[in-house]
Amino acid sequence: MNTKLHAICDSQGRPLNLFVTAGQVSDYIGARALLNSIPNVDWLLGDRGCDADWFRDALKDKGIRACIPGRKQRKTPVKYDKRRYKRRNRIEIMFGRLKDWRRVATRYDRCLKVFLSAIALAATVI
Repeated sequence: MNTKLHAICDSQGRPLNLFVTAGQVSDYIGARALLNSIPNVDWLLGDRGCDADWFRDALKDKGIRACIPGRKQRKTPVKYDKRRYKRRNRIEIMFGRLKDWRRVATRYDRCLKVFLSAIALAATVI
């Protein structure tokens, strides 16, 4: 049993919205599910897993500039702000703080609702 946690967090590393999928599911599914809940911001930092033309277009329609590096398979490279992308470590720190909770890190709960509730509790404490 494997799961993947997709999250939106603010610039301070506090989680705003969470979404859990199966472990083998692509990052595009999580990006599509969280797209409507993205707050009104200037920039969105994401990893290579979120690099898709439809996602970039959807962000542009909302008035958000994407700072997402292109995948290595792209024929034409995508430009992104490398200095701004270095701030993405705050997102990784947020995931690390969530995994400080042993129940979240090892996924004791077999029921997805209970597991998401444990993540929400940890996110509230953060």
